[in-house]
Amino acid sequence: MGRPVAVATHLQTVWSPWLRLLHWLLAISMITSFATHEGGGKLHEWSGYVALAAALVRVVMGFAGGGYWKFSQFVRSASVTVNYAKRVISKSEARHIGHNPLGGWMVLALLADAIATGFTGWLYTTDQFFGYEWLANLHNVLGQALIPLLILHTGGVVFTSRRHRENLVAAMLHGKKRV
Repeated sequence: MGRPVAVATHLQTVWSPWLRLLHWLLAISMITSFATHEGGGKLHEWSGYVALAAALVRVVMGFAGGGYWKFSQFVRSASVTVNYAKRVISKSEARHIGHNPLGGWMVLALLADAIATGFTGWLYTTDQFFGYEWLANLHNVLGQALIPLLILHTGGVVFTSRRHRENLVAAMLHGKKRV
């Protein structure tokens, strides 16, 4: 038998309290808005506005913030991301303190969906676009796209947590990951 693998126990703060608060606010508001899309009235509308505002703040901080807020810290090129995916398949991928390349693209997909859904929902409430069926349909399709994105996101979190023997949900609650 081989030697046991030593696991580092030193924890590093990765995600600030503000980033974690924004993450959970966005998650809860998007889920609430989705869950109330049939007859949810003001709750649907306002939870959608909260999701839109949170996503917009996250985008601004992705460019203006520092450390793990910055998109440049975790969004990688297509070739780097494809190479990372190949290494995942061969079980030889590197562990990342922040988001891995696939996770970085998932962040962008979720933010894009939140912004597009929120924007089309808001447009539908304006006098100029109220009642347009194409806009309502687009808003609905974008809202429905949340489901596969959340399944992929959650699946990626579970997969990566197991693969690297760390609890990423807990890390997103307390902000720390082992070095």
